[in-house]
Amino acid sequence: MARKRGKILNVASTAAFLPGPLMAVYYATKAYVLSFSEAIANELEGTGVTVTALCPGPTASGFQAAASLEESRLVAGKTLPTSREVAEAGYDALMRGTRVHVHGLSNKLTVQLPRLFPRGVITKVVRYVQERRH
Repeated sequence: MARKRGKILNVASTAAFLPGPLMAVYYATKAYVLSFSEAIANELEGTGVTVTALCPGPTASGFQAAASLEESRLVAGKTLPTSREVAEAGYDALMRGTRVHVHGLSNKLTVQLPRLFPRGVITKVVRYVQERRH
């Protein structure tokens, strides 16, 4: 990058766009990654260095097991994209110089929800989908 050429790929999440009860630190951290990526992308404009923030939603990666989310409404019974599919989409976005790439149509719709509903409603919905199904 010292030669003024390069590409940076940061992994954020669809969580970056939402408040995240029950996983507040995770959601806030991903919001930081997204904001940081967009800011440095702007700072590096015209230098030959691009920055891409990859924002996947739930992915078949083992994360759900580690975070005890297997039975949550967010993922239970759903077919999730594989880590490879998400990584390939992220790489393609990186190579195109896309600043923010949200993987998958349903995820693209999800990240628009805060524009359509009050934050209090979004917070309650996010909590609901992260809770275990009964």
